[in-house]
Amino acid sequence: MPLLIPLIAAVLQIFGMRHIPIQRWLGGIAVIVNVGVAVWIVITVRMEGIQTLAMGGWAAPYGIVFVADMFAALLVLTTSILGAVCLFYAFASIGEEREKHHFYPFFQFLLVGVYGSFLTGDLFNLFVCFEVMLVSSYALIVLGGTKRQLQVTLKYILINIVSSSLFVASMAYLYAAVGTLNMAHLSQRVAEAGQDGIIGVIAFLFLIVFGLKAGLFLFFWLPGSYAAPPSVITAIFAGLLTKVGLYAIIRTFTLIFYHDTGFLYTLIGWMGIASMVLGVIGAVAYRDVNKILVYNVVAGVGLIAFGLATANVAGIEGAVFYMLHDMIVKALLFLLAGIMIGALGTTNLKDMSGLIKRYPFTGWMFFITGLALAGVPPLSGFIGKLLIVQGGMERGWYTMTIISLIASLLMLYSVMRIFMLAFWGKDRPLIDDRAVFQDSPEVKREVYHEWSPFRPRRLMAASSVLFAFVILIGLGAGWIQTFVAQAADVLVHPTLYIQAVLKE
Repeated sequence: MPLLIPLIAAVLQIFGMRHIPIQRWLGGIAVIVNVGVAVWIVITVRMEGIQTLAMGGWAAPYGIVFVADMFAALLVLTTSILGAVCLFYAFASIGEEREKHHFYPFFQFLLVGVYGSFLTGDLFNLFVCFEVMLVSSYALIVLGGTKRQLQVTLKYILINIVSSSLFVASMAYLYAAVGTLNMAHLSQRVAEAGQDGIIGVIAFLFLIVFGLKAGLFLFFWLPGSYAAPPSVITAIFAGLLTKVGLYAIIRTFTLIFYHDTGFLYTLIGWMGIASMVLGVIGAVAYRDVNKILVYNVVAGVGLIAFGLATANVAGIEGAVFYMLHDMIVKALLFLLAGIMIGALGTTNLKDMSGLIKRYPFTGWMFFITGLALAGVPPLSGFIGKLLIVQGGMERGWYTMTIISLIASLLMLYSVMRIFMLAFWGKDRPLIDDRAVFQDSPEVKREVYHEWSPFRPRRLMAASSVLFAFVILIGLGAGWIQTFVAQAADVLVHPTLYIQAVLKE
């Protein structure tokens, strides 16, 4: 159902391409229904255990199977909430021109790819879902046709074509080595064959592929690509696309390639630390709001990867918890930044100040969300970060853990700098983003997109939903931890997944 609902909505929206109100209604109904479906899936998995669906009646490992364990179910629920909020935010911000050029169908197809990636139990089907997601993202990132968008789209497409080609080659090598692509069956075959030699090399290839898609260390393509499109598109990219790559790393390296917790896991750990360090350096160095937030996305990816690399219960629980938190917080920061950009017509902090009087609710939401990003208790990021630190200490990675804590402080500094410079200081006149600005010696403004028209109250209303989840996840961390523990239990004990899929 999570795949089917947005797929049907997208097809119907294509037929109603000339009727924007109909597209909005179809999209709105689809995302709301999917939130309900996702809640039902989480409850079912909680009560009855891992759920499987053999497509066409072909039992695993011979057919494609969809699998919902608690990890996948929680990600589907978070994606549904995020998708619903971003869509309603888009209603008030994306502009009629982009709506006419199929924004809503592409948005729904993107969700299809994300849901499929989280739920599939077959490696080749994971590739297919990746491509559905990526093709949709190609369209969304270039939609609007500004010069900046066109420039970054070429690099974005090229990098993903290379990584997708490497993905197919890696699957071919793996199939040649063990004769299957069903994830549960792969786990059995790799355990029988051992992870030495060629399978170890194949595991390394998969790490490169998924690392490229997640922006783990190999993130050179990400800052420019994510900073170019409108804020709502960047929010959905930051909240979902990198997390799909991270999910693929976590799933494959806890289910298939979990035998080598020495070299490969240590490599993942150092890649995570490098991503955090380079990410916070970029966040501190730039004075562009979008660039600062994008580099914080990179740093968050690194922290989650470090949690996985600890290869213990605390670290993996922390990685799962922080990943759910990070999806919501990063998307929320971009949505709030969109209000700031829409109000002042610039992304440059040098030209932003005085917003706290006009948009106090937006300002304090941004402030509290920044604290949550850094893991300040009792907000949503605290428990996940605490568990990751505990996992690092248990693994004996004291230096790496200390580096991660320092990086977290710099993440907080970079976001607080946005808050201080954009919301405090002298008042600046609000700018109608539909105007065309020219560079002047006094003020240089760059407007990346047009709002049609700028509706701050509606944008704040949509953002408030995600903000409420930031608070609720923090206050209800003990209750949510029971679901996270169930998710981590399957990741730590892959036999549970194998038995559910292969019915052994």
